[in-house]
Amino acid sequence: QVQLVESGGGLVQAGDPLRLSCAAFGRTFSRYGLGWFRQAPGKEREFVPAISTFGITYYADSVKGRFTISRDNAKSTVYLQMNSLKPEDTAVFSCAARLPPISAAMDMSSRQFPYWGQGTQVTVSS
Repeated sequence: QVQLVESGGGLVQAGDPLRLSCAAFGRTFSRYGLGWFRQAPGKEREFVPAISTFGITYYADSVKGRFTISRDNAKSTVYLQMNSLKPEDTAVFSCAARLPPISAAMDMSSRQFPYWGQGTQVTVSS
């Protein structure tokens, strides 16, 4: 089992960058596939990006070219670098983990990830 703790959220202006971090506590971090999800008020939780144990990345179309997911296994941390933020990016961002491999063929939905952090609020003002 793994525990996840996000940090780095806050209030920024449109166009600004922001980097989120998610520290993992537990064994064998390198074996987990990792993802970031977000949930805006009144909306369903949605997939943002994911990264496999091999470092292969997958992105939602809405963030391609603006967001970058990365992982540092030595620090047991996954990052989400967000550039050119828009007001519609405002949401609670949560990181998630799973042991089965992440692949392009899988459904990148929240139900595929059993382990979750508590979330961090990102607010983008116009």
